[in-house]
Amino acid sequence: MGLDDYVNTFGLYCKRLYGQRVKKLTIDAQFTCPNRDGTLGVGGCTFCNVASFSGERGREQPIAIQLTEGKVRAQSAKKCTSSVNINTAPTAKYIAYFQAYTSTYDEYEVLKQKYDQALEDSDIVGLHIGTRPDCVPDQVIDLLVEYQQRGIEVWLELGLQTANDHTLKRINRGHLLCEYRRTVKNARARGIKVCTHLILGLPGETSIDYFNSLQTVLGIGVDGLKLHPLHVVEGSTMAKQWRYNAMPLLTLEEYAAEAAKLIRHTPKNIIFHRVTAYAKKPILLAPDWCAFRWDGLVAIVNELREFGGQGSALIASQPKTSWGE
Repeated sequence: MGLDDYVNTFGLYCKRLYGQRVKKLTIDAQFTCPNRDGTLGVGGCTFCNVASFSGERGREQPIAIQLTEGKVRAQSAKKCTSSVNINTAPTAKYIAYFQAYTSTYDEYEVLKQKYDQALEDSDIVGLHIGTRPDCVPDQVIDLLVEYQQRGIEVWLELGLQTANDHTLKRINRGHLLCEYRRTVKNARARGIKVCTHLILGLPGETSIDYFNSLQTVLGIGVDGLKLHPLHVVEGSTMAKQWRYNAMPLLTLEEYAAEAAKLIRHTPKNIIFHRVTAYAKKPILLAPDWCAFRWDGLVAIVNELREFGGQGSALIASQPKTSWGE
C-alpha cells in the first residue's frame, strides 16, 4: 500500500479530474525575490538556495524548451516504471509549475507574457505559481482568475513555512503571518485555490509549533498543503550555522512521525501536493536522508499504516487525542 491509500494526494485529485495522473513540469522563468534584490534584503531566507530545488540556476532557456525537456524526462521515467503500453495510454497532460524564486515578482506584462508562453503548449492543462505571500497584488489575482475562467487548472502556491512570526523573523523571511492571511483570503474569495508550504524542523520550533502552524493555516482556509523537512543546502545562511554544529536537524524517524501527525490532524478534503522533499548532493549538506527521494515517503507511509491516515485524528467517534499522541 502506498501514500494514496492513506492521504488525499494531488495525484488522486488529478485522476478524479482528468482520469489520469498529471505531471508537473518545473519552469525557471528567471524571476528574483524581494528578499534577495535589496527591496527587503539581500541575503534571502536563511534556508534558501533555490538551485537545490529547481536544478541549475542561470540557464536562460526559453520556456518552451524547458517544457519540452521536462516532457522528455517525464516520459523516460514513465517508461522505466510502467508496464502500460504507451500506444494505448491516454494522451499525456502536464502542469506548468513556475517554481523558482518568487514567480509573481515582476511587472504585470512580464508575468502575463511568461505565463502565456507556458500555456501556448497544448499539453498544458494547469498553471501552478509558486510565490511569497507578500508578492501577490490584486492585479496578479485578476490574471489568475482570467486563466481559470479559460478552463486552466490554477493553483497559487504560497511559501508560508511557519505561522510563527518569531520564527519568520528568525529565518529572515521578510513577511509575517498577516500578509499570508490577507493574500489567502483575497485569492480564495476570487475562487483561486491555494496550496501552502510548511517546513518542519525550523530553528527553535518543536512539535507544538508544527501543529499550531497547521491549525492556523486550516483556520484561515486552504485547499492544499506541501510539507517539507528542513534541510541545509550549500550557499544558504544556515550552512554556516550547520558547519559550526549549531543546527540540530530532524532525523528521518522524527520527520516521518511529525509529518504523519500533521496528516492525521488534517481534514480529508485538503489535498496534499507533497509530504516530503529531497535535494541532491553536493548541494545538500544535511541531513543525509534528504538525498534519497523515497526514504521519507516510505517512512511516512509506515507511520500512517500503523497509526491512521489523513483525518483519522479528527474522527468524532474516537476519543480526542492530544497532540503528543
